Amino acid sequence: MLVHVEVVGVRIEMPSNQPIVLLKEVDGTRFLPIWVGAVEATSIAFAQQGLEAKRPLTHDLIRDLLERVDITLTSVHVSELRDGVFYAELLLRNALGPLEALSVRPSDAIAIALRTKSNIMVNSELLDQVGIDIPEQVASDISASGDQELEAFREFLDGINPEDFAG
Repeated sequence: MLVHVEVVGVRIEMPSNQPIVLLKEVDGTRFLPIWVGAVEATSIAFAQQGLEAKRPLTHDLIRDLLERVDITLTSVHVSELRDGVFYAELLLRNALGPLEALSVRPSDAIAIALRTKSNIMVNSELLDQVGIDIPEQVASDISASGDQELEAFREFLDGINPEDFAG
């Protein structure tokens, strides 16, 4: 069974300054934190805020390419955690029907889903296994702290250089 989730936002885990994307089940109180890279965190944050980069980001390119070839991203499924790594799939369709699902990193899947306004789903067993149940009042406090978190994320982005992304 799949659980519909929404992106709460990108947060910075302290003290490591590691970005995470925080997902919350739509009809519940469980959260799923997924550690992501700085580039993907930036892309997710841009999409959430409706910001456009001066040049298209990779996830913008993928959205545009899907549109150009008339393929619809129907949903994203965060499917499992194996050896400490999350796995996800893009579910696609065209005029002839569903296409074979594509395996993808959850961070990329989330960034694309936000741009295409597609549903993000999490395997319920995965959410049972690693989801964090946060009472509603605490969840409200987390949402209210979004401005502080956003400022911390902006400071993080200001402190990185292109060399930080060299593989």
